[in-house]
Amino acid sequence: MTTAKPFIHSHLGRGEVFDASVQGAGNLSSAWKRHWDASPDARAFHDPIRGWMSRGELAEASQKRAGRLAALGLVPGDRILVSAESSLDLVATYVACLRMGLVVVPTNTAYGERELSHVIGDARPRAAIIDEASRVEQISKINQDIHRLSPLLELPEGKIPELDVAPPGAPALICYTSGTTGHPKGAVLSHANCLASAEALRLAWKWTEADRLLLSLPLFHMHGLGVGLHGTLFTGASAVLFPSFRPEEILASIADFEATLFFGVPTMYHRLAAHSEVKALSGLRLCVSGSAPLPASLHAGIEAVTGQKVLERYGMTETLMLVSNPYAGERCPGSVGWPLPGVELRLSGEPAEIQVRGPNVFSGYWERPDVNALAFTEDGWFRTGDLGSINEDGYVEIVGRAKELIISGGFNVYPREVEDIIREHAKIEDVAVIGEDSEEWGERVVAYIVVVNTDDHPSLEVLREFIGDRLAPYKHPRILHCVDALPRNALGKVQKHRLVAGAVLADET
Repeated sequence: MTTAKPFIHSHLGRGEVFDASVQGAGNLSSAWKRHWDASPDARAFHDPIRGWMSRGELAEASQKRAGRLAALGLVPGDRILVSAESSLDLVATYVACLRMGLVVVPTNTAYGERELSHVIGDARPRAAIIDEASRVEQISKINQDIHRLSPLLELPEGKIPELDVAPPGAPALICYTSGTTGHPKGAVLSHANCLASAEALRLAWKWTEADRLLLSLPLFHMHGLGVGLHGTLFTGASAVLFPSFRPEEILASIADFEATLFFGVPTMYHRLAAHSEVKALSGLRLCVSGSAPLPASLHAGIEAVTGQKVLERYGMTETLMLVSNPYAGERCPGSVGWPLPGVELRLSGEPAEIQVRGPNVFSGYWERPDVNALAFTEDGWFRTGDLGSINEDGYVEIVGRAKELIISGGFNVYPREVEDIIREHAKIEDVAVIGEDSEEWGERVVAYIVVVNTDDHPSLEVLREFIGDRLAPYKHPRILHCVDALPRNALGKVQKHRLVAGAVLADET
């Protein structure tokens, strides 16, 4: 195995210093509280139902809600499942949980009973914050002993417990990864992990309390929660919450709320780019994309119309944010940029796996010592499972997932490389490439495409001709399927393990 020298790149400007301890803030809420105390009347969060909530109102609301939770008998270290649409009530209750030392288990609102059963059985939460009647019934069937509460937390007032005293190493979150095989694992993120990531983003993205974020990402996912919400609270900025993503609403809100930031996933940027008012994006200071690769063609298209160079970044549930294109500098399409302040990155093995370490990296999975032994190298680096490279300008590029690597005829095929070429075809709207067992080749390359016009799709032969010599012949698809849509999770990431054959357009060649 070959291991490259650790890659460390500083996003810091003159006079800036990365402090993993965040200037003595021992936990998330004590870092947030500094802003509440300094300017209690400043606007903090807005939702379409309640309007604006100030910093002082958030501090007071979270304090009272901590008293109500304590009256239920909840104590520091207890787990509490949180699964609800974005709202001021959800934010206030979430902040209350962390202020009193509870461990929040963010859970996808789309989870069915089987998925919920696993999370509840594994994390053993004592309470659940939920906003749907059907979810109340599901949790009742799974475990009647769990307190089922709404984000409003309509409970009797109780004595306010000691707040903002969780030690840095105490768990703040247990976030379940959407693994492609087996049951999801709970990544335990400490207060210190979350603080280090927030500080790195503050420095790298020049995030200040003058910023206002349009936040339509769900708060059960690390992108919306660990980046959007935590970043806003940590920097003292403000955010406008949306329970769902609607392009027209986001574009109109840029001017209406004097917004400066928007964070989204590639699917959102596709829809924004197709909207007639997309030029409104030019009014933002920064647009960030993550959770899935942003096609270079989409990056170029948005820049051509709006002048906005979307900043792509890279992170994981287990590590929060790791790498980002520079705020001041070339934002290289198809690349995720440089390691963030405090992050060390190296490429190890063949094919080259990205391995990382830093104060943002979690210490392990919840009650899974067997998995933890495999997740970290002997010298303490976390194995991301992502394959990468570093280009001649020092930018990190994600080649694909180690588990998705296709070995055909003894040669390595990286699905993303094939997908990027196929996506350039004018008749193809979306594509996913996977490997399929083959007695002759070991694996053969299979492409699933979504076409622009269902009555006009390319054949396998035409597609292979289109790819031509831009890819070696062994990387060309040997099977082509046409599907109505690719299966995606709530953040737009293609779930390749769920792909099933649609109409077969051509036989193996």
